[in-house]
Amino acid sequence: MSLTQIIYASKPFGFDASVLDDILTISRVRNSTCDITGTLICRHDMYLQLIEGPDSAIESTYRRIEGDDRHVEMTLLFSRQVTDRLFPHWAMRDDPARSWMWSPQEVTAGAITNATPQEILAIFERLAADPA
Repeated sequence: MSLTQIIYASKPFGFDASVLDDILTISRVRNSTCDITGTLICRHDMYLQLIEGPDSAIESTYRRIEGDDRHVEMTLLFSRQVTDRLFPHWAMRDDPARSWMWSPQEVTAGAITNATPQEILAIFERLAADPA
């Protein structure tokens, strides 16, 4: 079965622990019902998310996220068709941006938009290899 996998970046608006908990709780419920899996890398200055699932479910989920006022400057970074998921057991894994991620200064300087699709995908492949 062919699946769509997308990666997008955005900047949080009003980021705090309760906002993040709300996003994760709602996403896990919605994603479970729509056969979507993925992960959200998050911190005060960035969201970087990979979602994967059936084409129509990914399309409608992405449109819903675009309309969410907790995200600003949303940019689709990567989209492809896949047969295997990177996060098959995660309706929505969350991950704080770890030390091997970009610094806040690098993000401000454009590290996300300047990264190649392969560099962005490598971040998620590294997370997928980590059993959490």
